[in-house]
Amino acid sequence: MGPLVAGTDAERAARQAHLQQAEADFDPLPFDAAAARAFGQVAAALRHAGRKPAARSYDAMIAAVAIANALPLFTSNPDDFVAITQLRVMEVPHPAE
Repeated sequence: MGPLVAGTDAERAARQAHLQQAEADFDPLPFDAAAARAFGQVAAALRHAGRKPAARSYDAMIAAVAIANALPLFTSNPDDFVAITQLRVMEVPHPAE
């Protein structure tokens, strides 16, 4: 979760520092026309699996960008993406573990 929804000032500061480090370490990939086309496939896969695409909209957008760029998606929550067969999911340990 992002810094703006943290419950305490300390947690907000820790999340903000983590976000700023990620921003410094990575170049963002755009949600472009290719990602928009992939998003339709992702939404259809989620709906076919009985999941609500609107409830997973941010995850679906992230998955669509990964698919559009032929990249794996690294996550500590692989079950969130199990219905998206076009996506290569790589599980990573949760940072708190």
